[in-house]
Amino acid sequence: MLSIWAPDGIGEIAAGDDLTRIVVDAVGADLEDGDILLITSKIVSKAEGRRVLAADREQAITDETVRVVASREHPNGVTRIVENRLGLVMAAAGVDSSNTPDGTVLLLPVDPDASARVLRGALRSRLGVSVGVVITDTVGRPWREGQTDIAIGAAGIRVVDDLRGQTDASGRPLTVTIAAVADELAGAGDLVKGKAAGRPVAVVRGLPHLLTEEDGPGARALVRTAEKDMFRLGSDEAYAAGFQAGRRAGDDASGS
Repeated sequence: MLSIWAPDGIGEIAAGDDLTRIVVDAVGADLEDGDILLITSKIVSKAEGRRVLAADREQAITDETVRVVASREHPNGVTRIVENRLGLVMAAAGVDSSNTPDGTVLLLPVDPDASARVLRGALRSRLGVSVGVVITDTVGRPWREGQTDIAIGAAGIRVVDDLRGQTDASGRPLTVTIAAVADELAGAGDLVKGKAAGRPVAVVRGLPHLLTEEDGPGARALVRTAEKDMFRLGSDEAYAAGFQAGRRAGDDASGS
């Protein structure tokens, strides 16, 4: 049977806090082999000292940006969809100004997969249990309204469930089905954690087949590479790039 719950009792996190101890205090007595912990990235960032002064949030976003995917002006300013240092495409590069004091912003963990590995190893050492760890963050999605949580860090679980080669209920072979189970877990955890309930950690029980003995490749394996990305630019940006390419081609032709 699948069950998911989020414990109370996790207060404000400060830089340098022992996140493992905090998680153990909240859920340690209830953890079992095969459980999966879902950890909101915000508390990982706070514990790792990723809160920074930022009188200008836009500059903080720029500093975390590798590539601008799309940019749109609106009455309240500008929304930028960018690729950040982790290869994630998201609004504002994942820079967050909520639940942090005025004049500061939270950056994503430097390496969420490494953070997940450290936490998993520490839980094994302290409690003697083998669990999976997923670090989650909230994103919007192309073609869909609203936001959901995805996995940005993972350790000890298969982040995808590759069903290719199996058959469906009608006996037809599955040729492209690869379930993004780490993202599905992150979204499910958000249902019990909530956005303003003060419960940044959830526990999933009932999916031990997703766990691995080794830490595994982490959530970075979910990031689609550039050569496979059919939607690498926003519509306006793609139009502008095509227009400029057409002008260059015309200039080259007229000069030959």
